[in-house]
Amino acid sequence: MPEFTFGIPLVALSDIGRVISLMLIGAGLLWILVRSLRAKEVDRRIVFLFIFIAVATPILFPITFQERATLIVKKVFDKVESLPAGSTVLLAFDFDPAMAPEVQPMADAFSRHCLEKGHKVIFMTLWATGQALLTQSLERVVRGEYPDKLDGVDYINLGFKAGNENVLNIIVTDFRMMFPTDVNGVPLDSTSIFDDVKSCKDLDLIISIGGGKPGVKEWVLYVGDRVNVPMGAGVAAVVAPQLYPYYPKQLLGLLGGVKGAAEYESELVKWYPHLEERGTPGLRMMGPQTLAHIVIMAFIVIGNISFFVSRRRERKR
Repeated sequence: MPEFTFGIPLVALSDIGRVISLMLIGAGLLWILVRSLRAKEVDRRIVFLFIFIAVATPILFPITFQERATLIVKKVFDKVESLPAGSTVLLAFDFDPAMAPEVQPMADAFSRHCLEKGHKVIFMTLWATGQALLTQSLERVVRGEYPDKLDGVDYINLGFKAGNENVLNIIVTDFRMMFPTDVNGVPLDSTSIFDDVKSCKDLDLIISIGGGKPGVKEWVLYVGDRVNVPMGAGVAAVVAPQLYPYYPKQLLGLLGGVKGAAEYESELVKWYPHLEERGTPGLRMMGPQTLAHIVIMAFIVIGNISFFVSRRRERKR
């Protein structure tokens, strides 16, 4: 364990910093409560400072909270888990760098889960910006963590293809008409992963990851509904409410935002504990988000207490 020159382990310093920060937040909230009960104004800059501390603390001194997968997330996990080894899963990376902080952890978790189960994975994207992000996941997760997996056998990268919904209209009947080769120029006919795959109806599962257009909705309407292939999805939090009507008939499950990613990661590490060492960014990001929400809820409670106390005082007068 690396140590400073004065012999205090880094882990111990992290624990100390975490405890001190939480004590400061707790004491500060108590001070605000007392000040509010005394009908004294609290400068808005104090509120901003507390939000800053609540977000910064879990980043500087990692704080993680236990997550439990909700049914809508667990349905996707259970489907990937229940497919027999050798099943073919398509992962669509339909997002850009602006959405990546929310949905890239989902994409990595899906990739790990599929490869752990021995599924064959087809990677593709309908977004030009998705190509670079897809390449990052391939380098970091697929080639970095599963060097024994073979390109063209266990996975394949079809890359980006322009055309939006037109691409889906074609691959729903014939992949080779739209993708004669993979991203490296290798003909699909020379890859074993496509030996038994002619169109989307030959897939065992489709997972669309994104949040814009074309995205999950287009995959459902132009592919999932037409060939009756099970579909799961992971999207940015702001988009998730628009897709809830498709669950559970057209979408077997849905991950929404960082919370959805964290729930999927928690389920993944529960079944495969060794994957925790490879990174759980969704769970890490939930620390700042959860603590900030707790502080905001505390402000709401303090504000309500202050309001009722002040109203009671006015009545007595």
